[in-house]
Amino acid sequence: MVDNTPTLWYEFKKGLWQDIPPFRLVLGTCPTLAVTNSVINGVAMGLATLFVLICSNLIVSAIRKYVASQVRIALYVVIIALFVTLADMFLAAMFPPISKALGPYVPLIVVNCILLGRAEGFAQKNPVMPSLMDALGIGIGFTLSLAVMGGIREMLGFGSFVNFKLLGEWFEPWIVMILPAGAFLVFGGLVALVNYISHRKTAAGTNP
Repeated sequence: MVDNTPTLWYEFKKGLWQDIPPFRLVLGTCPTLAVTNSVINGVAMGLATLFVLICSNLIVSAIRKYVASQVRIALYVVIIALFVTLADMFLAAMFPPISKALGPYVPLIVVNCILLGRAEGFAQKNPVMPSLMDALGIGIGFTLSLAVMGGIREMLGFGSFVNFKLLGEWFEPWIVMILPAGAFLVFGGLVALVNYISHRKTAAGTNP
């Protein structure tokens, strides 16, 4: 008999491509569009989300058998809000410029569909270790997505990468790239690219 139980490695790697939140699941698009005018901002938001995702998934998975269905969602929101508050306070204390740049979007992690979706859709149905690997994969995939968007927008909008000037004086910054319109353009382009690569891989896998 073939064991079709997903492995821990599968639970991790699916978040890096198959279920990558912004471009495949189209979740977490608000921070993806709002804070990715630089690599540093994108990575900071991604790491804050990763921290909250790991902690909330672990807690939800650990207590899943002891929580009544009537209060499950409310409890999950409280758990997520606790770790979001910790992440927000840490950024404000240790990295004030980044905290100021991210503004209200760190507290808004509470209502990020990725967090509640993984808690309700995965952690409350699975043991601790698969839930941890799911959180790591989804969180790292989300962080990489924000870093890629931030890198593209920063390079074209400022001519720099991680605040290091890469392009010379000849380069005329594309101001649109640091505005909301630029965020939508880059996001749409990356979604199209990911879908194109996925279709190519699927087609290659079905061809004899």
